[in-house]
Amino acid sequence: MEKLKLHSEHNEEIIFRSKYPGVAVPDNLTLPDFVLQDAELYADKVAFVEAMSGKAYTYGDVVRDIKRFAKALKSLGLRKGRVVIVVLPNVAEYGIVALGIMSAGGVFSGANPTAHISELEKQVEAADAKLIVTNGTVYEKVKGLGLPVIVVDEKRIESAINWSELLEAADRAGNYITKEDVQQTDLCALPFSSGTTGMSKGVMLTHRNLVANLCSTLFSVGPEIIGQVTTLGLIPFFHIYGITGICCATLRNKGKVVMMNRFDLRTFLNALITQEITFAPIVPPIILTLVKDPIVEEFDLTKLKLRAVMTAAAPLAPELLNAFEKKFPGVQVQEAYGLTEHSCITLSHGDPVKGHGIAKKNSVGFILPNLEVKFIDPDTGRSLPKNTPGEICVRSLCVMQGYYNNEEETSRTIDKNGWLHTGDIGYIDDDGDIFIVDRIKELIKYKGFQVAPAELEAILLTHPSVDDAAVVPLPDEEAGEIPAACVVMNANSKETEEDIMNHVASTVAHYKKVRVLQFVDAIPKSPSGKIMRRLLKEKMVEKMKTKVKKITN
Repeated sequence: MEKLKLHSEHNEEIIFRSKYPGVAVPDNLTLPDFVLQDAELYADKVAFVEAMSGKAYTYGDVVRDIKRFAKALKSLGLRKGRVVIVVLPNVAEYGIVALGIMSAGGVFSGANPTAHISELEKQVEAADAKLIVTNGTVYEKVKGLGLPVIVVDEKRIESAINWSELLEAADRAGNYITKEDVQQTDLCALPFSSGTTGMSKGVMLTHRNLVANLCSTLFSVGPEIIGQVTTLGLIPFFHIYGITGICCATLRNKGKVVMMNRFDLRTFLNALITQEITFAPIVPPIILTLVKDPIVEEFDLTKLKLRAVMTAAAPLAPELLNAFEKKFPGVQVQEAYGLTEHSCITLSHGDPVKGHGIAKKNSVGFILPNLEVKFIDPDTGRSLPKNTPGEICVRSLCVMQGYYNNEEETSRTIDKNGWLHTGDIGYIDDDGDIFIVDRIKELIKYKGFQVAPAELEAILLTHPSVDDAAVVPLPDEEAGEIPAACVVMNANSKETEEDIMNHVASTVAHYKKVRVLQFVDAIPKSPSGKIMRRLLKEKMVEKMKTKVKKITN
């Protein structure tokens, strides 16, 4: 691990770099061109297959349909830099849709198909989107948003553009469409993230951001791996990790992605065995299920070809890791750490054959090549030495361009020297392994999904009987964390705690529901008016313990 010290008048800058040499980043390729390099050599190999239906696309199909879709989008009038919102579950066509948008010079913005109509409407407005891609089941939610809709489905919908017909029309169309060259510096993705604070914001990522991140992330992959990996595509592709870490990384390595649009334990285990999945990126709640659910015993685990699982998106409890390793002895548990604003920052496993080590258990891994990382005191901004917890800051070619139309939040997150402040507290040890200790940011991670307290508080406050509200995360074995609310009701209110929970549930996606709600007399706040969340959380946990005692007594 190389450490750099820069002397300045006020302060010695302590910067940590990867212990592995830098990797080259091509500067003339767009993301679709980069991930599909040499695809013609694998034309007959399956790139995407749906676990349930068996529907599949080969590399030849993928290259052909990306070109057709990009051409079709241009003929529909999509100009460079315009945003297309994709509201799809993980279907076989997802990668073709996303990379087709990018090839046309458009900007891909994934949205959660289980989101509430009002949430989709907010994203469409915030992104100034020009077009929506969805399927038949989600169409009802997006048809009233005032944009043309492409439906990826066998069955025709009168008022929508049909995917197959669109691609066929592209084949018939001439090549008269004005060509707008796509540069690596152009935007290609606008995922929405709650960032280090509160409400959802569009994260501006260029082709170069994502190509650079893949070069760093895949630095340890040798030629012997190419064409050999079968990856589970369960983590949603509207999530940055789904589209880059699973979809793009697997295409770059000419592997196969097995698409699953929702988690069902039997389907999941069946897919692992029948599709011979070797690499499965999953979230901690799934690891918990694999350890505890008796259904697992119905399957012959000796048939598994699984070599590794990867967990990101939420911290993995050490006890859970041990239990998993006992039950699945041949399977490596890898961890990674990243965020939408940067993509992957650390990885826990390199290839030992190449001298790339394996990080310690319960660490999120080592710094990837080409990245600089420092740990700062959140109060003074001073950079800290190793083994000293501080806010993790990262600087590299992968740092986002900023939040779309939100300079204030951008300048709060990326400082003038190009450091992205992650809002996570961690430290680096003597061996260069990074450990995450805590989050400054107030996000709740429910089953790996981000839930912003500020958003739920705003919804609670729309209820006429609610005077004040605060939302905090409570630890939960199955979900990791659950959204819990303290609510101050006005004097004349008649509603129960249940009524207020239902009020929130009626306007948000299922994972954002408030799971615990308590009426309180007042919300504790600091002199500057900030909600004292830690104090509230402690009080709620205490109150729940006494309730449990009462129940068990």
